[in-house]
Amino acid sequence: DSVAPGRGFKCSQCTKVLKKIKALAGDDPDEDAVAAALQKGCRLLGRSMGRRCQKFVKKYKDQITEGLQNGDMPQDICAAVGFCRS
Repeated sequence: DSVAPGRGFKCSQCTKVLKKIKALAGDDPDEDAVAAALQKGCRLLGRSMGRRCQKFVKKYKDQITEGLQNGDMPQDICAAVGFCRS
C-alpha cells in the first residue's frame, strides 16, 4: 500500500474528506446517517477526487463509521487509518 503515515498531502486530503463527511453526517450520527454522508461526501468532491474518495471510503468504512459515531475529529480518524501522524 502506498500510504505513508504523516505524508502531508494524504493527511490533508483525508482530513478534508472527513470534515465534509462529518458535517453531512451531523452531530450524533447513526450508521445510516454516516453511510449516506459517505456517499454524498465523495460526490461533492468532483470526479477525480471523488473516485479516490470512494476507494478510501470503501476500504476504511468501518473505521470511519466508528470514528464518526464516537465523535472523533477528522484528524484523529485519519491518524487511526494511517494517513496522518497522531
